[in-house]
Parts: sequence; C-alpha cells; structure tokens
Amino acid sequence: MAGAQSFDAWLIERLTAHGVYKGAADDSHGRGVIAALKAFQVKRHLAVTGKADTATVVMLRADSDDPVSPPAEPVWLREARRFMGLKEIAGPAANPTIMGWARVIGGWVAGFFKNDDIPWCGLFMAHVMGATLPDELLPSNPLSAKAWASFGRRLNVPSLGAVLVFSREGGGHVGLYVGETMTAYRVLGGNQSNSVSLTWIAKERLVEGGIRWPTTVTPPIGIRVMLKPDGSPLSKNEA
Repeated sequence: MAGAQSFDAWLIERLTAHGVYKGAADDSHGRGVIAALKAFQVKRHLAVTGKADTATVVMLRADSDDPVSPPAEPVWLREARRFMGLKEIAGPAANPTIMGWARVIGGWVAGFFKNDDIPWCGLFMAHVMGATLPDELLPSNPLSAKAWASFGRRLNVPSLGAVLVFSREGGGHVGLYVGETMTAYRVLGGNQSNSVSLTWIAKERLVEGGIRWPTTVTPPIGIRVMLKPDGSPLSKNEA
C-alpha cells in the first residue's frame, strides 16, 4: 500500500516508545537500532541477538494494534533499497553520501577514496553490510569488487539479498540478488549506471564461488526468485 510505514520505521518507533532508542526517527536500521534491540532484549529477558527476530517483534508489538511482522527481505537489502536512485556527481565534485561511507569505514579506504569517480560498488556493499551487521567481517579491501568473492560463506543457490560477484572488462562488480531469469540475475547495487539501481547482469559473468552470504546471520533456505524478462538490456560494464 502506497505510503505504508516501513518495517524499520515501525521498529524505531516501537524501540523509541520503549525508551531504548534515542536516535533519529527515520527508517535507517543501523548500529543505533542494533544497540537498542539488545537493550530491549535484556530488559525483556530475551535472547540478546541485536536482531529483530520473531520473539522480539512479538514483544515490541504487545501493546500496539499494529500487526506488523518481520519482513522477508534481509536487513542489509532493506538498507540498500533506501539509497535507490542515489547518483555520483560527475567532475571534481562528489556525492557527500558516497564519500560519507568511505569516512565511516576509515583507515586507508578514507584516505584513498577521494572522489566518487572511483568505482564504488564495493564501497556501497561495505556500507550496507557494515551498517546493519557490525560484527560481520568485511574484505580487507572492500573497494575491490572481486574481494567480495571471499566474503562470508559460499552459497550454491542464491537467496534474496545474497551477494553476487561478477567479472567485467578491467575489473569486477558486486551487488545484491533480488531475482533472476534463465540467463540473467536481477541485481541491486551501487555504481550501476553511476547510481544505486537495479540492473540485469548475465549469469555467465558470475565468478567462481561468487554467491555469498554473511556468517553472522542464519543461512538462507536457498529459494530462487524467478522473474519474467522485462525487455531491459543486460548491463555490459558497471564502472
């Protein structure tokens, strides 16, 4: 339904009502929300996971009329969707949101990433994983798309939100699985047409072992999301 409250906005609203969240009233499921979930779970004698699991959601809505349930999409995919349409800025200027991701990662990444003309699909992945799964180990070089082929655990069958790693002329590309046809994956990623967007990428470009899943969350069931071709062309180069 258009205009319906997102699950993450509802979650923040309920955590705020219970006095454990003091941050911005938006729909960003970041470290502040994770800390608030842990605080709420301690107060209610639940397993302290920092995740909006079923038991926690049931307790959060106990005094609410809202029947909201945990969404099907994993939290990092929901975070990625928040930035749909975000674009880099051509020339010497740079999108401050993209540059902010590099500053948060810090270290050599912040020193190296001085302009969003530098390929940033790996940086986008580092943001969505780092912001929503702070205990997850990221690649030592998160800016390298192909470095994500060693991230987390390997999957044989993709599930919604799985990390997909591709080869391309002159480098690689990394994005998130949202579906597929017989010949192509539907990918949500950064630096796709210089923006955060959805695109089709040929399955033959997937690298060996290039379907990945975080280790700090439950392994997925492995249900493919089959889509109908929509006539859009395949992406040829995501640089």
